[in-house]
Amino acid sequence: MSARLRLGINIDHVATIRNARGGSAPDPSRAAELALAAGADGITAHLREDRRHISDADIEALAVLTRRRGLPLNFEMAVTEEMKAIALRHRPHAACLVPERREEVTTEGGLDVAKGHNTIAPVVASLRDAGIRVSLFVEANPIQILAARDVGAQVVELHTGAYSDAVREGRPEAARYLQALRDAAAQAAGLGLEVHAGHGLDYETVGPIAAIPQVVELNIGHFLIGEAIFTGLEAAIRRMRLLMDHARAAAPAESAA
Repeated sequence: MSARLRLGINIDHVATIRNARGGSAPDPSRAAELALAAGADGITAHLREDRRHISDADIEALAVLTRRRGLPLNFEMAVTEEMKAIALRHRPHAACLVPERREEVTTEGGLDVAKGHNTIAPVVASLRDAGIRVSLFVEANPIQILAARDVGAQVVELHTGAYSDAVREGRPEAARYLQALRDAAAQAAGLGLEVHAGHGLDYETVGPIAAIPQVVELNIGHFLIGEAIFTGLEAAIRRMRLLMDHARAAAPAESAA
């Protein structure tokens, strides 16, 4: 398979460590620089309503850094007027709309695009009008894929959390989750949507997702920041990049559309 799979690194949890004690270290911008040096194709950051990790100042610094490097910043955001205004001010390369609940530890599932059509569509339109590429973080569900197309998104990011958890826990439904992801990727590409994937991926689970031909980008964060404690961030990213590339090269040739 010839198309190189892009890797976006989510640096949110560098900020989580910083915020646990306060101060300025570790610096998410430094992590972004290291990630780009290690082979990342872009940086992802989620500015949450409660600012539990990434801050407004981080987004400003990352926007400057990625613009200077000529590489994309993927701004993960809830579908709110506040976050829309921040995205329009910084004009990142991409904005990924995600569900967000204040009490959740991490994003727990995909955005319900079908139910939220009337709220989501105007935000998508505003972002697109500003030249921002819009992605929706969704479950591998045919209804949600169709709804993503209907609200005007250019990209869907498939939620791989359930698959990753099932693999790690040795549950048999992992195979069913993986097939659903394959089917969703084929459906989305057939509708003209670009296909990304992410959430919960690690060294064990990345290969089968990287082998899905329609997927053009993976976004990975928490695992790599954790692994960096033991091996360093650059080494962790380089190993992930190698596993992705090997899985992609070994996958049977198949049309991505």
